Amino acid sequence: MGYVFDFKDALNYERWLSEEKNRVVVELETRLMQSMIKPVCGERLLDIGCGTGASLKPFLNKGIDLTGIDPSPYMLDIAQINLGHRVDLHRGFSEDLPYDDNAFNHAVLFLTLEFTEDPVKAIAEACRVAKDTVFIGVLNRYSMNAVQLRVRGLFRESIFNRARFFSIGQVRRMLFQQIGRTPFYWQTVLQLPGSPKGFIHRLESNRYVQKSPFGAFAGMISMPVPRFTTKPLALKHRINHAAASGERVASCAGDYNNEHLNENLEN
Repeated sequence: MGYVFDFKDALNYERWLSEEKNRVVVELETRLMQSMIKPVCGERLLDIGCGTGASLKPFLNKGIDLTGIDPSPYMLDIAQINLGHRVDLHRGFSEDLPYDDNAFNHAVLFLTLEFTEDPVKAIAEACRVAKDTVFIGVLNRYSMNAVQLRVRGLFRESIFNRARFFSIGQVRRMLFQQIGRTPFYWQTVLQLPGSPKGFIHRLESNRYVQKSPFGAFAGMISMPVPRFTTKPLALKHRINHAAASGERVASCAGDYNNEHLNENLEN
């Protein structure tokens, strides 16, 4: 079991989200997640470590069957207020999900790995319950923001003092350890410190800028089962026209005479 947010943590996080500059940050992160997952109406999505529901809100009212799970009852209480009955909420841990194999189309680990006890097991569970895609969003350890959070933690108590920061390469290795070298894609946002506004906000949405490996938030997606596109091939064969009575007709297996066929039937 990793770190479980207590009552104070849950309230502080909700207060943090209430500030406009922080809502802009979360909007960029969740927009990146949406653009990478692209769920469609009728599909099922599981948010592992859903917290107060901020990462589920973008998927509301789009015909998607949403489920959230979190180990903190206090975070879930706030999520219930924020999301109502539009999301099925459960209490549980990312390393031991109470769902069947391939129960969901998509599984999301949105800023969850940082607080898990066993991130490899959490990824393995996400891959087990998802049949189409697994999305992992982390605080990039190679960003300026991660450095700032570490420095601040030296002088005052912070929830991030309990967090582990991951790089894109680390997450990729953990994923490949579970599902092999399946297709893997990544993008980042929040390239610069501070709240993105105006031109910076538009710059952050540029897909070329999002290929920078130094953004504060890194979104990664992989497919637990490789997908292949197939095309029907036309079969080329000789069409045998009706033969005269007693005339042998060549089959696709060759010129197989009646004598051999009768022997096989008798045996």
